[in-house]
Amino acid sequence: MSAPTATAAAGPLAGTTVLDLSRALAGPHAGMMLGDLGARVIKVESGVGDDTRRWGPPFVGPQEDPQATYFLSCNRNKESVALDLKDAAGRGALEALVADADVLIENFRPGVMDRLGLGFEHLHRLNPRLVILSISGFGHDGPESHRSGYDQILQGEAGLMSLTGSGPDDPQRVGVPIADLLAGMYGAYGVAAALTERERTGRGQVVRTSLLAAVVGVHAFQGTRVTVAGEVPRAAGNHHPSIAPYGLFRCAGGQVQISVGSDRLWDSFVEAFGLSGRVDGLATNADRVRDRERLIALVEEAFAAYGPEELLRRLDDAGIPSGRVRTLDEVYAWEQVESQHLIVDVDHPVLGQVRLPGPAVRFFSPEGEEVTRLEHSAPPTLDQHGEAIRSTAAATAARPAEVLR
Repeated sequence: MSAPTATAAAGPLAGTTVLDLSRALAGPHAGMMLGDLGARVIKVESGVGDDTRRWGPPFVGPQEDPQATYFLSCNRNKESVALDLKDAAGRGALEALVADADVLIENFRPGVMDRLGLGFEHLHRLNPRLVILSISGFGHDGPESHRSGYDQILQGEAGLMSLTGSGPDDPQRVGVPIADLLAGMYGAYGVAAALTERERTGRGQVVRTSLLAAVVGVHAFQGTRVTVAGEVPRAAGNHHPSIAPYGLFRCAGGQVQISVGSDRLWDSFVEAFGLSGRVDGLATNADRVRDRERLIALVEEAFAAYGPEELLRRLDDAGIPSGRVRTLDEVYAWEQVESQHLIVDVDHPVLGQVRLPGPAVRFFSPEGEEVTRLEHSAPPTLDQHGEAIRSTAAATAARPAEVLR
């Protein structure tokens, strides 16, 4: 890995350099995760920049230089350089950067990198230690590898929408671009593994994932219902298909969620709400799943005497996992979220200080000292660091070939 500078960020990937050629969300999310872990991430953009710079509204900032909040969501802890990869000078600058990089991320359609003269074999000749993360929509081979992959298309094609909604005839997408986000997460996980293997072998490799693979990879018990039990699961609203009672229930003036995940918890629930004389035939989880409609009616009848706050206190006293449904503004105002460093403050060159959703992983020494990266940089403006990065690339390109690694 390249040597860290005096100002390098903390984190387990400090000293690692990542070239992020990706755009939209899956690749940029992977790059942001690596940056959160301390890597230096250089975002390589075309002359007009990442598509998400124009995805909105909402836009914020001055009318003459509006900033898309979509772009801000997936590009913290990065530098930006604009390079035209269809031009010899742009390709040459990228090749010089590759010589000193540890990781390259791309999410072009399969074959585009080859057409640009930047095929993976060529990149590895320039730098045999390079780890390449390549993310596609439907996979890099197979009969439908040529198809463009956008999140909602893959949520449908990979079965997620058939499991989401009020019922079988109401398919719904997840409220965030989950196929993109999962592909980025799987990609970052693959990069971390490849960097670890490189310490043993001295060689980089190509890590491939796709939006299709990412969604299928999280089918979990719904997948084995198909492959093992031969069942075809369908959307079942806000109640768990295999555990009961587990879901969203009405109460006086609102709703609460509960998760009664064991028969021991069920016994506690029955005692707390005085239901012992009314639960014949509901002793086991399998019984409760089979008689779900009767169970829901019984629970909501018991909850009808309580408002949400009082009910949540009563459930907590009884040891029953429970919670409310918060809006996002409530989430970001929640003291618990703040305590977990899930909000970070950054100084943006156009917007000034802004608050962003933060990284989901923290690191501690065995003595309990936090060694997580706590200082973050704002998502860059287009080509914000271009002059310095192009100067570095030119200096690298001028070095004798034998000094290049």
